[in-house]
Amino acid sequence: MSDPRFQARRAESTAIPRPKRAEGQWALGYTEPLNKNEQSKKDDDPLNVRDRILYIYSKRGFDSIDPADLRGRFRWMGLYTQRKPGIDGGKTGALEEEELDDRFFMMRVRSDGRLLDADQLRTLGGIGTDFARNTADITDRSNIQYHWIDIRDVPEIWERLAAVGLSTEEACGDSPRGMLGSPVAGVAADEIIDGTPALEEINRRRTGNPAYSNLPRKFKTSVSGHPSLDAAPEINDVSFVGVRHPELGPGFDLWVGGALSTNPFLAARMGVWIPLDEVADVWEGVISIFRDYGYRRLRSRARLKFLVKDWGIEKFREVLENEYLGRRLVSNPSPERATRNGDHIGVHPQKDGRFYIGATATVGRINGELLTALGDLVERHGVAGARLTAYQKLVLIGVDPAVVDDVVTGLERIGLSARPSNWRRSTMACTGIEFCKLAIVETKSRAKALIDELERRFPDLDTPITINVNGCPNSCARIQVADIGLKGQLVLDDDGNQVEGFQVHLGGGIGLTAEFGRKLRAHKVTSAGLDDYVTTVVRAYLDEREDGESFAAWVARADEEQLRGEKTLEAV
Repeated sequence: MSDPRFQARRAESTAIPRPKRAEGQWALGYTEPLNKNEQSKKDDDPLNVRDRILYIYSKRGFDSIDPADLRGRFRWMGLYTQRKPGIDGGKTGALEEEELDDRFFMMRVRSDGRLLDADQLRTLGGIGTDFARNTADITDRSNIQYHWIDIRDVPEIWERLAAVGLSTEEACGDSPRGMLGSPVAGVAADEIIDGTPALEEINRRRTGNPAYSNLPRKFKTSVSGHPSLDAAPEINDVSFVGVRHPELGPGFDLWVGGALSTNPFLAARMGVWIPLDEVADVWEGVISIFRDYGYRRLRSRARLKFLVKDWGIEKFREVLENEYLGRRLVSNPSPERATRNGDHIGVHPQKDGRFYIGATATVGRINGELLTALGDLVERHGVAGARLTAYQKLVLIGVDPAVVDDVVTGLERIGLSARPSNWRRSTMACTGIEFCKLAIVETKSRAKALIDELERRFPDLDTPITINVNGCPNSCARIQVADIGLKGQLVLDDDGNQVEGFQVHLGGGIGLTAEFGRKLRAHKVTSAGLDDYVTTVVRAYLDEREDGESFAAWVARADEEQLRGEKTLEAV
């Protein structure tokens, strides 16, 4: 039988669908900016702002920053102004952006699937304690996120990061943002293929490259060869997913166009086989399609998902093969679903006889002191390092069998748990109104309080029920793909007062269950009533579930009245 890899040819031309009105697609000749964001990127490559930060703004202070840099190009350096304290959620949509701006910044540091060693962890911790008022969060894109960053401190922060091989470049902005990899890459016994070399090569091609610094919108990448789909491939712009070909062996499928926000799409699965050493080439093809054909007229329609939806996966594949790769991709069935939960919490054997240990920080909130202590723990016990996950958690790699119990105890001592309750394990929350200018409600502390109460009410919950808490409609915490997704908004309580609350999504998921949750019509819950609402719904599930039935499966068949709980509140 002939080798499918050599069944390649280049087509003469590809018919490109043209929208009914101009969408700013460069490849169709529409190169003039159609909004202020596109104009700003045309005026100056956002990567150039680095030098202005180093040599002007950090020396002259916050008031010297050009507004076009402050609210635009700074994002390419991983910097956003944080929310000014004291502004309630009712004013989020009413105030101009500059009225919401504080004089301090949120900063993201990319990990890109790296194994963080003791020195890197202590460096991250030191930045938190020295420059960020001891703040630090693990995000669901495997970044470390700080707050209270002063522009005058940025050069020293960058110098410390560079000394250990880390960076904030393109952690935000219309660029290839922080990339997700499998936290157990190279060590898991059930891994199909280790995607680390491909992820490293993709990141090498991205770094400092002006070819990819002006995209229509953000571009999110996932590469994992683990069958648990642990890098959230369903909701990334481009994902390489481990598969086996009956003749060619392990490789990667290609999924494109996944994203959430206010118009959620699960990624379209191409059904191909890509060898490890060609993943970076295909990634460049996909990001180049987005750059050249992506919609730039409206920011709300500029993500890759809209192009994939309009073209369809077959047309997208045709353009990729004919216009960017110059060869056919090998067809191969896509994996149907994950083989197991992909958060990797707990103690698990590696293929080399050592262990990896997944641990949770409650809703991703840690601090600089914890990161420093984690670095010390890693060094003390000879652990290879830690990887951050797509679920606001971390995994220690390369733990000797003789020290597993000591490491687990040490994690608990510094505020991380390898044996959390199902509630603490399965709840995520975005930044929320504490620091985010888009947020309407508080999230981190509210989610922590919810976990505490659910642990008290259901101390022996025997099955994971995911709860994702988001402060606004943008779904940074993935509200549509949780068992219980909570979208922050203002609602009216029983006395007609405007208070913080949530719209509820039920029965969604990725990995084991890849579908969006049910959104109950006109159903809102106050933040104050959230504990009782979740309790009512969970109790109904536990009372009525069949053997082995998941929460999402129960939601799909449950009566709407059961899912509404006790109260229906009118949205403001």
